Formats: sequence, structure tokens, C-alpha cells
Amino acid sequence: MTPGWHAATGKLLTTGHTVRYHDDKHPIIASARQSTYSVYDASARTWAPWAIVNLPDRPDFINTGAGCAQRYDLEDGTILLPFSFKPVSDNWHAVMSTTVMRCAFDGRELRYLEHGSELTVPEPRGLCEPSITRFQGRYYLTMRNDVRGYVASGTDGLHFSAPRPWTFDDGTELGSYNTQQHWVTHHERLFLVYTRRGLNNDHVFRHRAPVMMAQVDPDRLVVLRETECELTPNRGARTGNFSVTHVSANETWMFVAEWMQPIGCEKYGSDNTIWAVRIIWNKPNAEFRV
Repeated sequence: MTPGWHAATGKLLTTGHTVRYHDDKHPIIASARQSTYSVYDASARTWAPWAIVNLPDRPDFINTGAGCAQRYDLEDGTILLPFSFKPVSDNWHAVMSTTVMRCAFDGRELRYLEHGSELTVPEPRGLCEPSITRFQGRYYLTMRNDVRGYVASGTDGLHFSAPRPWTFDDGTELGSYNTQQHWVTHHERLFLVYTRRGLNNDHVFRHRAPVMMAQVDPDRLVVLRETECELTPNRGARTGNFSVTHVSANETWMFVAEWMQPIGCEKYGSDNTIWAVRIIWNKPNAEFRV
């Protein structure tokens, strides 16, 4: 679940998806997932029981997920929520597709209105765990794939260009694969947060540490290598599944936990730490609406 402030209703809304397990050990691959949400009750200091976003009656929409997705709230209060979907299957490697739905939110119920382009790629498992942002009037979608990360852009938040692999500005592949990328958006600059190969991290599962951030060239859809910086260190454990949320006009936060795998990762210094990274803006971020 990824929380975010919904300015139009003055509510803290978190979105994600369900995952079902057998004997608290193994995910049930053939079970359906649903895109879910919960609203925070500030007076009671509790989250409401999670509810399901009801989607159109399609076989491949039985198994959907907005897990780990960054949404984008429009000025009229409607919400752009990206999600991935695939038919229910015992095949873990079944190809997934990604799209963005526009939802209405009245402070209690999150309601599907429409969805846009359905994107996938031929590489294993297709495209999943998407995140959306808007920067200087254009919308950007970053997506996970088993082989490489992908990016697409569009003008209305629903319809996007064909997905293209993430690369650095020198033309080389970014090297992020089989894990998430997320956006950090300031009205003057657009940034990507990710993990990648090539950082003396071959001992880390899927190269999921350290967590890095770099500026994006929004016209060329490339990462500017010289701007790359480290948000959290490589201490052996994987930290590739993380969350980014804008908490005020002055701060953006990134959270990630050291998942203590593979066995032996503690010899590099990991100890199950939960990292909370505060990005402090030297100019108030007009992208954050109160």
C-alpha cells in the first residue's frame, strides 16, 4: 500500500492490492488479486477496513494489482491510479499488462470511471508495478519488467506512447530489472528512484541495493548519469521494493526495508533496518497541493 494526501477531500488515502498466502508461507499463484484502498480516520487515528475498487467485468480484470503504485491526483479530485493485470493462472510467468484507471473519490469510496492504453512487452512477465507522475503538463509512467525497466509518456494521463527501456543519457541501459522504479517530482525537476547493476553489488539479490536517485530528461526519456546519487547504502540485503510519497511542499520521503535475503547478507552489515529518507526541497514544491 502506498499512502498519499488527497487535497480535494482532505483525506489520507492509501492504495495497493491484495495478496493471498497458503499457511502463511507461499503466495497462491492461481488466486485473484484486487486493487484495494483504505482511508485514514484522523479523529480515531485508525485506517478504515480495506475495500476493493470494482472494475469492468473482464476475465483479465479479475486478477489486478495497484500494489506499490504511485498515483496522481488531478485538480478536480479525480485520481489516476496505475495497475497491472493478467488472467488468473497457475503460471507465475504469465504476461502482465499495465494501464491507468481514472477514479472518482468522495472521501470514502474509490470508484472506477475509465481506463486508458493497455501496455505490455514480449519480455518475461510483461509490465507490472507501474507508477505515474505529471511533470510540466505531461504524464510519465515507469514500469517493472523481469529483464529491464520501461518508461512511457502521454498527454492526458490515460493514453501513453509505446514503452521503451530506461537508459542513461549516454545510450547505455539503466540496468534496473525485476524490481520497481518510482518518481520524485518537483515542479522544476523530475527524478527517478531505482536500483541497478554495476554498483559493486553482484552479491545482492537482483542488484536491489543501493537505492539510487537521478534526474530525468523528460524530453528524451533518459536518466542523466552525472546526477545519480545514493539514497540508501548497499549492506548486502535487498532493498529494491520501496515507496516514495510527497508529504508536504517542502519534503518528499522514501521508505525501504532491508529484506534479509539471501542467507548470509548480514555479513555485509545488513540488520533488518528500515530506512526513512527525507528529501528536503530548497524551493517549495508546487506539485504538492494542500
